Amino acid sequence: MTINKTDFKAALAALTRAEVRFVIIGGFALNLLGGTRVTFDLDICYERSSENLKRLAEALSPYHPRLRGVDAVVPFILDVETLKRGLNFTITTDVGDIDLLGELQGVGYFEEVARECEMQELYDITCAVASHDVLLRNKRTAARSKDLQDVQELDALLEIKRRRQEETRTPDTPDSKLTTQD
Repeated sequence: MTINKTDFKAALAALTRAEVRFVIIGGFALNLLGGTRVTFDLDICYERSSENLKRLAEALSPYHPRLRGVDAVVPFILDVETLKRGLNFTITTDVGDIDLLGELQGVGYFEEVARECEMQELYDITCAVASHDVLLRNKRTAARSKDLQDVQELDALLEIKRRRQEETRTPDTPDSKLTTQD
């Protein structure tokens, strides 16, 4: 078994250069939120307008996209018509494996995913990344073994964040301070 290492920087640069509207989801988004699962592909949820489909196809075409897990002799052309006729695509490119999701299970289409995204700087590129809540809803709905492990990690990350917030919180009332009498 060969593991293709995805060049996340090159893939994100190509997508942003072409002004593709997308949100990073999946394992890479989990990593960006502090998760530890190793991931080898870039998962994105993309907007399905005709103009965005054109930009998406143009952004990835120079990297020779082909269906992942399908014999190389099976013809595949990533273009607007192909994207319109499908919804989710798992492809291999010259910059690695990319999953294109038109709909994120448990959340909805791009508009719903983007509504709760967080903007992050990655490789000097500003990218939209799915929020903690979006990932949690998706992972709970998908419910595959690795997704359920991700749910546990997302819950743990949320608990760590909550505890840190409590530790930095200062008491609001003078009664909460201990005093000693002489």
